[in-house]
Amino acid sequence: MYLTQALKRTMQLEGRNTATICAGRVRTWNECGGRVVKLAGALQKLGIASGERVAVLALNSDRYFEYFYAVPWAGGVFVPINIRLAAPEVAFWLNDSGTEILFIDNNFLDIFETLEGQLETVREVVYIGDGPVPEGMLGYEDILAASEPATDALRGGDDLAGLFYTGGTTGRSKGVMLSHANLICNSYNVIGGMRFQPGIHWLHAAPMFHIADGLAVFGVTMVTGVHIFIPAFAPEDSLKAIEEHKVSHGLFVPTMMNALINHPDIEKYDLSSLDSVAYGASPMPEAVIRRAMEIIPNCGFTHAYGQTECAPLSSHCGPEYHVFEGPNAGRYKSVGRAALGVEIMICDKEGNEVPRGEVGEVCVRGPNIMLGYWKRPDLTAEAIRDGWMRSGDGAYMDEDGFLYIVDRMKDMIISGGENIYSAEVEDVLHEIPAVVEAAAIGIPDEKWGEAVHAIVRLRDGEKIEEAAIIAHCHEQIAGFKCPKSVSFRYEPMPLSGAGKILKTDLRQPYWEGKKKQVN
Repeated sequence: MYLTQALKRTMQLEGRNTATICAGRVRTWNECGGRVVKLAGALQKLGIASGERVAVLALNSDRYFEYFYAVPWAGGVFVPINIRLAAPEVAFWLNDSGTEILFIDNNFLDIFETLEGQLETVREVVYIGDGPVPEGMLGYEDILAASEPATDALRGGDDLAGLFYTGGTTGRSKGVMLSHANLICNSYNVIGGMRFQPGIHWLHAAPMFHIADGLAVFGVTMVTGVHIFIPAFAPEDSLKAIEEHKVSHGLFVPTMMNALINHPDIEKYDLSSLDSVAYGASPMPEAVIRRAMEIIPNCGFTHAYGQTECAPLSSHCGPEYHVFEGPNAGRYKSVGRAALGVEIMICDKEGNEVPRGEVGEVCVRGPNIMLGYWKRPDLTAEAIRDGWMRSGDGAYMDEDGFLYIVDRMKDMIISGGENIYSAEVEDVLHEIPAVVEAAAIGIPDEKWGEAVHAIVRLRDGEKIEEAAIIAHCHEQIAGFKCPKSVSFRYEPMPLSGAGKILKTDLRQPYWEGKKKQVN
């Protein structure tokens, strides 16, 4: 099992058909494959040997796609860098991974300039943007033109394919080591779970550094699909791309989907080509998924659940469960059932399985589980116990094997001795028509230890009082779960690279000066 096999097969079957569409550039599979093997040759010419790391810091593009195939073809290991990192964090990722060659586009040149003298292992920088090549860098198209096609290194199986660093929202980032077998297992499950068919049109709107969209390059290629790229998610750009290129499949995390369906001009666009949309990273509020299903009625929605350490898919909840009537009504609130070849167990702190319906920690076992954390055997041993990956997610499983995520364990609010899961509060907040974004956090409270605090952003032109928000919550959920206070934001919520709301940032002002952010 090796990643480059997907490209070889598709070139053989569909060589003359379209492979990539980006910024007016349209390339066939033969053209795309020819560029990949020459880029691999260029990497080998630059001295990349088996297992050495090649990083990329760039927005989405067809060149990013070529990078994902050329690096393993040359025998290297890809390291996608989070585009939302500050310069010191970029330096840490590059140094920690031991990256030797860095691909970068024009959007991150300012950051790179601040890294002078801080990079310990990077010896060559390849500019993959358009326009003049900056001084001291190699031009992407230049090294392609000057290189000879490389022979596939044929790394595969348990060989390291990529390093994907965790978001670092709660501490120092860790490099997750994923093998060729891990990523192929994930591709097979994505193909089945998202109704992939030959010739699908996939829109890369979510950031490609993130494992969920980035690794779609393998699954979509396996089914001879077409890859369509926009540099970064923007509602209008996404809508235009869907209409123009007849996009059939894509990934939109809840914050993206919320922005998309609330675009004031959405009804002006033809979205009828959409067949399957995946979402994940965090639960989709009921109000959001209902509106999405109304606006795009012929599209099937799939809630994909997992984490980087699981390559990432562990379970999925398909369109047949996104219904509001009948025997499957309410199933959409789950993240579905275990993917093929994946075992899921809900465990207590000691690793013992808890009864169905009882909240515990999600533990996952299967061929999708990471090799471990880069240079951190101590953390690997802590995370993987007896072959089971401890996810850190709180959930329960019903009698039919459907998994219901209640929250990240660290996002649990404990008020007056009661456990409150913020996702449940946020779901109710999103039911309020005036609310476009919402987050529930725990803040210090002398009486209760922690109190539930709601942070909301209203739709343009909307007004609502704090008391009305709290009153609505009291109508929907138990009193102890309801916000004791509400604050209003006028800017979008801070997001991680995966599109999750950065609750650490939201908590910070309330816990300033305290040694810990829980009471």
